[in-house]
Amino acid sequence: MKIIVTAAAVCALVVLLTGCTAGTSSDVPHLGGGSSHAAGSGHVQPDKLHAAADCIRSHGVPGYQDPVVDSSGHVYTDSRSIQNLSDAQGQAIEQACSSLITAAGFSPADEAPAPPALVAAGVKAAQCLRANGLPDYRDPKSSTAFTPGHGFGLTADEIPNNGALGKKDPSLQRAFTACRKLLDAEVRASSLSALAHG
Repeated sequence: MKIIVTAAAVCALVVLLTGCTAGTSSDVPHLGGGSSHAAGSGHVQPDKLHAAADCIRSHGVPGYQDPVVDSSGHVYTDSRSIQNLSDAQGQAIEQACSSLITAAGFSPADEAPAPPALVAAGVKAAQCLRANGLPDYRDPKSSTAFTPGHGFGLTADEIPNNGALGKKDPSLQRAFTACRKLLDAEVRASSLSALAHG
């Protein structure tokens, strides 16, 4: 499912890095997975990515994984780990780590495009979901929002009753059960290690 994140929480973490401004939130807003390219020199240095991630880990997110870079220079981050930070936690990380994040050339709130292997896995899962009770589920594209390590999400209009029953909707549960192997393959294709090779 897509991540629900307030604009304030995202901005608190990356305001100095992205110039984030508050916007309106939709039913299922999404915190992205990495910046599209490194800032500055045009290539990303792994030691700088590690230093920035290490700072984030040491300032309240111990499970935060090092960002990865694919062969095109796209950076993917462990955005899921920072989704539920309080404003105070985000500000603490911003104060301690913003210079390291800037030097590393990534933003925890930007999202690189989904690579072809992930899109292909997502299309197979989408076909299965449509065939098993979710006729409005759309095929993902490279521009479709996804969460590294969790795959593509669902928007409310893709779920029966406009998502009124959430994850407990029987139609949703049946479709997920029928398509579990394909959904698991999509999740594997969205892992940071898979994205690094995408």
